[in-house]
Amino acid sequence: MIAPPLPVTNILYLHGFRSSPRSTKAQQLARRVRERHPQVHWWCPQLPPSPRAAMEMVMQVVSKWPGTTAAVIGSSLGGFYATHVAQTLGCRAVLLNPAVHPARDLAGAIGEQTAWHEPAQRFFFEPGFVDELRALESGPISHPENYFAVIAKGDEVLDWREMAGRYAGARIKLLEGGDHGLSDFDRHIDDVFDFLGLA
Repeated sequence: MIAPPLPVTNILYLHGFRSSPRSTKAQQLARRVRERHPQVHWWCPQLPPSPRAAMEMVMQVVSKWPGTTAAVIGSSLGGFYATHVAQTLGCRAVLLNPAVHPARDLAGAIGEQTAWHEPAQRFFFEPGFVDELRALESGPISHPENYFAVIAKGDEVLDWREMAGRYAGARIKLLEGGDHGLSDFDRHIDDVFDFLGLA
């Protein structure tokens, strides 16, 4: 009989394109960790626009975490990044409407962008960032049991079929409706922490 995975001790949250640690989901998760699991180390950095710089910054920290008790949660583009981290570290990953082909989808976003939670803040999405995203693409997930994806069929930005196909074999919670931001995330947060062994 295989022993269940150990509860996580370190959680990394990766936000989506134009988003930030101020996102509703990030705040909900941070509050839950703070109130119910104060022994868990929570890290939710503001990611730079460059995918390569973002992953270099993240991996510099999480590469020191033990893979068996580390976890990464990613939303949208952060879900794509989270998959890269989990594939590299061998840790658990929770994907919330994860981007599957961001190099394709963000090719039309080149130029000046505004931050979602701080419209006065602007950044430039450079053409080279598309190539950086392409460089982070990986093949099929190597350990499907390490992944849990929450996917909304009502996602108005990403195709739920692509998301479900990308994480075939993993644990998937497929929502009949919903939206890209998972505005009903409070209904799914218990499942996230259960997967992380922190119910």
